[in-house]
Formats: sequence, C-alpha cells, structure tokens
Amino acid sequence: MSVRVLIVDDQALFREALATLLEVQPGIEVVGEAADGEQAVRLCAELHPDVALMDLRMPVLDGIAATARLRAEQPGVRVLALTTFDDDEDVFAALRAGAVGYLLKDVSSTRLVEALVAAERGESVLQPSVAAKLVARVARLPAETPRAQPLATPLSERELEVVRLLADGRSNREIAKTLFLAEGTVKNLVTSVLSKLQVRDRTQAALRARELGLF
Repeated sequence: MSVRVLIVDDQALFREALATLLEVQPGIEVVGEAADGEQAVRLCAELHPDVALMDLRMPVLDGIAATARLRAEQPGVRVLALTTFDDDEDVFAALRAGAVGYLLKDVSSTRLVEALVAAERGESVLQPSVAAKLVARVARLPAETPRAQPLATPLSERELEVVRLLADGRSNREIAKTLFLAEGTVKNLVTSVLSKLQVRDRTQAALRARELGLF
C-alpha cells in the first residue's frame, strides 16, 4: 500500500518540484496539490490522503489553522509540517494544532520519504533542531510545575537509549543504525516505550521522558 500524500504550499513551482520528486519514490502516491489551507481542507475531504504535507505560512488560511481544522474535521489525515521556518512559535503552534511532525524544506528526499511513511503510521517525526527546541522548552518549565508520577514499569537501559534518540528526532532506521539493532527490534522498543510512558506518539514520549528526568 502506498502512502497517499496531499502537497500543500502556496508556491506553485515548489509544489510541482516536490510532486515530481515524490512521485518517483516507491510507496508514495501524490494524490493532489493545494495552494492554501482552505483548499487543503476541501481536498482532504474529497481525496482522503493519508498525509497532508503542509506549509505553514500561506494566504487565505495558514497551515496552522488548516491543521487544527483537519484535526477536528478529518482526524484520519496526518499533517506533517514542511516549512522554511523553525522559530519557536511556529514549531509549538503547529504541534499544538495537531501536526504529527515538523520538517524543514532543506530535508533530504530520503528523510522526507521516511517521515511520510512514519507519519502515515501515526508516528511523530521532528527535525533535530525542532526536537532540541521541545526539550529546551520543557527544561525551562518552572520548578514548581508538578512532576510526573514514577512509572509503574521502568524503562530498560535499551529503552532509555531509544527514548533519548527519539528526543533527537531520529527515525526508527536511524536509531537502528546507531544502536546496531534490526529496524523491527527498534519498532518493538518504541512501542514498549510508548506503552510504559502512557503516551500516544514519539513527541509526547520525548517530553514525558524529559519531565521524568530520564535524560
């Protein structure tokens, strides 16, 4: 099964170039293009893509507002932000709105395809610089913020290694290479980490682990 992708960007040349790039990638199917957030919401209802590859700064309806609309109206569509900007407000606004990942437009084609496949599975995918911002934001929380309760089942040493790499924005493939493990083993470890931390995705896992002082 191919990952069905809707490209959302107000720059026609970029949309066309990205569509050309993705259409030759195995396992990826570009089902449509949108020039603004309003059109993206409408096309998602018509085309039912797995992932909307969403620019943030667009006319009519920006990417953050469109992401929030999609989360409310079409929760089955995963939104992966792809933008030029990685300033704090854009990052946190996009993730709060419901984006499952955040990448910059200088990302490699290989990394982008991996991110689309991961997003379709509901996994969070973050540019390393974005992951660092999330960790830094949590680190700046006031000391009086209530601490999370201890885990009922502690993470193993290997699971701790995995969650620290998740916080760096690494994909399963990258974690597997770093830890010299099979990708299937990493997938099982990530599933176990999410279960023990009682979170739904990789971004929440990284934040929860940081709250617990695990790295």
